[in-house]
Amino acid sequence: MGEVPAEAPRDCPLCPRLVAFRMANVAAEPSWYNGPVPSFGDAQGRLLIVGLAPGLRGANRTGRPFTGDFAGDLLYATLLEFGFAKGRYEARSNDTLTLVDCMITNAVRCVPPENKPTPAEINTCRPFLASRAGAMPRLGAVLALGRIAHDSTLGALGQRKSAFAFAHGARHHVRPGIALFDSFHCSRYNTNTGRLTPEMFRAVVRAIKEHLERH
Repeated sequence: MGEVPAEAPRDCPLCPRLVAFRMANVAAEPSWYNGPVPSFGDAQGRLLIVGLAPGLRGANRTGRPFTGDFAGDLLYATLLEFGFAKGRYEARSNDTLTLVDCMITNAVRCVPPENKPTPAEINTCRPFLASRAGAMPRLGAVLALGRIAHDSTLGALGQRKSAFAFAHGARHHVRPGIALFDSFHCSRYNTNTGRLTPEMFRAVVRAIKEHLERH
């Protein structure tokens, strides 16, 4: 097998369950994107944000990470506030939003049934994440949204999960020059239950901004 690209091919065949779900979604909603969602942002950026997987009616519909679902509202508003984005987020892929010094990707590129990828699917997709991080020459910080993103990022960076425990607000120096920051995922469930407040999420992004300004 040759070098793994940073983005999965549009018709990626690697995970049979996800391919079957993709085909079902194509039949049900042919106007949706319905494919491995490519990363979005600045390939020269110093920050890589890693989510779990595309949402069925969010990124799977629009073709852009965190676009068109509740989680994107908090994520993009916060990135705009701290200068990691500019323009206007309108929950569609052809709005005026652009990312600044930042790229967003997912641990699993295809939408999984019930938003729950299997361990095998996470492992199968990890080489794309490793290539994405490796293709960012100025990478200095990674923000993992949730435990699965945290664990998959560690694997992509060649680190052991046992060496760096996930915790909201944690900062891990996983490689010389690269810090991993953890946050609970900015999902509707986490925000509705109070597990993650906008203030908590802003605090993590503020810490990343300050870290990059110092390094």
